[in-house]
Amino acid sequence: MATRTENTTNRAHLAAGKKPTASKKSPAGKNVRAGKKPPAGKNVRARVTHEFPPVYDRESQVLLLGSIPSPKSREVGFYYGHPQNRFWKVLAAVLGEAVPETIPQKKAMLKRHHIALWDVLESCTIVGASDTSIEDAVPNKIAALVAKSKVTRIFCTGATAHKLYQKYCAADVGIDAVKLPSTSPANCAISLERLVDAYRDILA
Repeated sequence: MATRTENTTNRAHLAAGKKPTASKKSPAGKNVRAGKKPPAGKNVRARVTHEFPPVYDRESQVLLLGSIPSPKSREVGFYYGHPQNRFWKVLAAVLGEAVPETIPQKKAMLKRHHIALWDVLESCTIVGASDTSIEDAVPNKIAALVAKSKVTRIFCTGATAHKLYQKYCAADVGIDAVKLPSTSPANCAISLERLVDAYRDILA
């Protein structure tokens, strides 16, 4: 519907022999506002900080390291929280246990088998859950955890975690990490059976 100002302007144009003007509208019929920007997408770079502590005790012998918690893991407040991530299924199969459902069950399974769990990074900038987009990395104090436990073997759950550990932590810790395949849903090309076979190395 034309406004009173538009009607007055159009009458003036008709008197002068000009065509009346019309307001610009979008295909949906809404007025277009000059300079209006579309809403930002979800995949924007943001600084992420690790929000929950490592799982370990004095008897821990093996340390498993990811890169940094994904958005879903931060949402649920624990490691490998995405429902399609196969980490807990793989680990349970390797250890001969039922797949744990709750955070207390997951912690208990790790400690029964003297496995510590943490991430390489304390913070970084990242786009969504894409490990390959990680920049501005700040590592966790892995050496301090190792000193408080019996950890002698370290495994990284993916290529990016391994690269970050070797770059920022290996020299300080004094232990080279073994690279395991990622259990992320993004790594769906590797079957569950192949993942279980690879993760059996933590028992050696």
